[in-house]
Amino acid sequence: MSDEVLLEVDEGVATITLNRPDTLNIVSVAVRDALIEAILGARDHPDVRAVVLAARGRHFSAGADLTEFGSADSVFEARRIRWDRDPWGPLWSLPQPVVVALHGYSLAAGLEMALLCDLRLAAPDTVVGLPETRLAMLPAAGGTQSLTKAVGPAGALPVVLTADNIGAVDALRRGLVHRIVEDPGVDTAARRQALAWAALDPGLLQAAKRAMRAAAELPLEHGLAIEARLAATCRPNGEQRS
Repeated sequence: MSDEVLLEVDEGVATITLNRPDTLNIVSVAVRDALIEAILGARDHPDVRAVVLAARGRHFSAGADLTEFGSADSVFEARRIRWDRDPWGPLWSLPQPVVVALHGYSLAAGLEMALLCDLRLAAPDTVVGLPETRLAMLPAAGGTQSLTKAVGPAGALPVVLTADNIGAVDALRRGLVHRIVEDPGVDTAARRQALAWAALDPGLLQAAKRAMRAAAELPLEHGLAIEARLAATCRPNGEQRS
């Protein structure tokens, strides 16, 4: 495991931490590789019932390492490398519930990662946004898709097209984050939430997550059928039927 992305497992909670504070936790290709390893490690660990995504330093993440675009043979090659090393799919696909602790700059890839998490907590100093269009780029680490799923087209379009930085209070109003945490601090609040999840039946939480994902993807009748099948696997006391 790289020292730029840390994975710790304790009390049923996997904490994945970006650890490049001197670079504003920008996401390089190496960080992407380490994120994939950490996410898959959390997914497959037999004790992990919930996941926290966090970052060390003053900022969660200011986005991707744009200097790597200049070192590639072409923009197309740079994009291909980013697509081949894709942590966003594994993060979105985690069966365990995921809470992210945002603070400081949470921009571009930083926001795109957060949008793939189930619960987004923000410190009061959090600034979110997708600045890519100001840089003649598309927010193509899932931003156009995950943002639209999170807040709908009417809410997503202004974020992408204006490329504005958005403070925590406005982000809460727009649905970009779910809660602003002042006390006891966003990292502590995220861990408390993860511990609360870890105390519940993991199969039940995973079934609920699958059912609600289906609601966003499928027609109502198909989603209801999936909900019924998942509900039939869960006993009232939380035990899973075989």
